[in-house]
Amino acid sequence: MPLAILLVAMAATAFGVVPVAPAFFAAAAAMVLTRALPLREVYNRIDAPILIMLACLIPVSDSLRSTGGTEIIAGWLSATASTLPGWGALVLIMVAAMAVTPFLNNAATVLVMAPIAATFATDLGYAPEAFLLAVAIGAGCDFLTPIGHQCNTLVMVPGGYKFSDYARLGLPLSLLVILVGVPMLMLVWPF
Repeated sequence: MPLAILLVAMAATAFGVVPVAPAFFAAAAAMVLTRALPLREVYNRIDAPILIMLACLIPVSDSLRSTGGTEIIAGWLSATASTLPGWGALVLIMVAAMAVTPFLNNAATVLVMAPIAATFATDLGYAPEAFLLAVAIGAGCDFLTPIGHQCNTLVMVPGGYKFSDYARLGLPLSLLVILVGVPMLMLVWPF
């Protein structure tokens, strides 16, 4: 039954019948309604601190944007990148997104960094597309800590990982993302 529910949800999104979020929410509800997943187990597996953390971080990014903090940060980054070549500026924005993600979550990082990246690219005279995608990639690639991405947090205790395990294994992976991501962004979205 769980496999059938998953396949229906995947097919519904693949064929454009239903958007991703409602399809998988309906799949989760179907798992409970068909008793494939007991309701007691659902309640036992909910990690309230993670839900509260994610809910609290989105207003933080909105306040940064509404108070003008994004323009200040973009100005600092632009001043730093003014002597760099284009690829160096792209590396800088990707690394900045990777650096912010451990303190926010990936969605909040994109909310904070996207306007910064657009302003940053415009200040340097570049098209913003590659820089916005560098933010998306950098925000989605937090391999250095267990707190930057909810998946990292969710597997920490069941996997028996320590905080230091993430940095030890995540740093080479982060460098690989930068080494592959930046040239590919420049190839597909030249600026």
